[in-house]
Amino acid sequence: MVLSLVLLWVCTCLLLFLVRTRRPKNFPPGPQPMPIFGNLLQLNLENPIKDLIKLSDQYGKVFSIYFGSRPAVIITGMDAMKEALVTKAVDFAGRPDGLLLSHLTQGKGIIMAHYGTSWREHRRFALMTLRNFGLGKQSMEQRILGEVSYVSDHLEKHAGELIDPQTLFHNASCDIICSIMFGSRYEYEHEFFQAMIKMMAENSKIANGPWGMIYDTMPLLRNLPLPFQTALKDYHTVKMYVLDIVNEHRASRTPNKPRDVIDGYLDEMDKRGEDSAPFEEDQMLTMLLDLLFAGTDTTSNTIRAAVLYLMAYPDIQERCHQEIDSVLNGKEAPSFEDRHHMPFVQAVIHESQRAASTLPLSVFHCTTKDTELTGYQIPKNTLVIQNLSSVLFEEKQWKHPHGFHPDNFLNEQGEFEKPPAFMPFSIGPRTCLGEGLARMELYLILTTLLLRFQFIWPEGAGEPDFTPVYGVTQAPRPYKMMVKLRRK
Repeated sequence: MVLSLVLLWVCTCLLLFLVRTRRPKNFPPGPQPMPIFGNLLQLNLENPIKDLIKLSDQYGKVFSIYFGSRPAVIITGMDAMKEALVTKAVDFAGRPDGLLLSHLTQGKGIIMAHYGTSWREHRRFALMTLRNFGLGKQSMEQRILGEVSYVSDHLEKHAGELIDPQTLFHNASCDIICSIMFGSRYEYEHEFFQAMIKMMAENSKIANGPWGMIYDTMPLLRNLPLPFQTALKDYHTVKMYVLDIVNEHRASRTPNKPRDVIDGYLDEMDKRGEDSAPFEEDQMLTMLLDLLFAGTDTTSNTIRAAVLYLMAYPDIQERCHQEIDSVLNGKEAPSFEDRHHMPFVQAVIHESQRAASTLPLSVFHCTTKDTELTGYQIPKNTLVIQNLSSVLFEEKQWKHPHGFHPDNFLNEQGEFEKPPAFMPFSIGPRTCLGEGLARMELYLILTTLLLRFQFIWPEGAGEPDFTPVYGVTQAPRPYKMMVKLRRK
């Protein structure tokens, strides 16, 4: 009797699963999902990018897989990406519920906020505030160059020694955005500062890694003491640190004379009065953490990737040195405007972004209404994943789609030229908020360091390994480097 009931329960569960995972009419095709897991077991959870490319080869540029019983549409290649994120931008501008990242942020802030009035107002506020505090201006240049001086001092002090650049570049990128948001930089050993660095590095690996996928796929496991609990705990810890900083600002600020982003947000709340929605404290805290993440992880990981490529290809590094020396002609530091006279350096930086593919699957989207993509019908609230790596390495879009080739960004006259398939920060209305700051940081930091130092791959370290560590932001594998001083 008991065995019969168990068999009946199993059959019922399987039947319900098959009904729930039956693809709707004219939905993008894809592999048959398995009970409970969906297509999770058909992906390499350490890094699913190659598996997604294979599935695209089999099922087309727009196909579907299942996370448990939840369908997800995968977008591959530039043409499909542009149709979804530019031509039909509003249709695909939503953010999904029920994922680890959406639970971390509770749908607030900017990155994981639902498409709508609150998201538009907060994104507009963030971009306006960044501009007010110098983005694209000389004041921001000085802020970045000031932080680079700390990096340069560290490298000069340890010239000729083995150096681990991971923490160094994370610290610098994080301190730049901290100075904009909190009005001051932090010593690299500061408790709060190190907690932020740790949270961003760990949560990036967890959120799109194996444990993040398990969290997203199997809700029954979410309360178990598994590694994704670390992400939730660390996020809350840093959020409480930021709340303390906000409370300090409340006590010391002068209204309408903002020192930083926090003061600007408090001014906005005052201006709106008692009914300040959607500007309120929890939204502010999440937005500040969004800016921290957007302004730190992508930039620092791209710098580490660029340095790795420069060491692996010393002839490319030497050509950068020659161009920088020629253009700066004795100047102590570059300006952002100097980039227009450095086509090869610009090409190297952009090729580093392309080859590193720092945001391989961007941030997951969802549809805001019933829509269509490349002839397929996609219902409202469908999870959508854009495979940005597929565009950055697409055969027909690049002269050299594989490996590291700055010529991808140079025309026949040797001038810098950015192909339309260059979209490392995604495209459309939800393109990465930190892109403008990242562009300025990448150029000024790398050019300043190349002016003063030669990066050297250590003897006996074997061949450089370009295989990335997968996560929301993809990072180079840890490595050691050496530097040689070129000029004071």
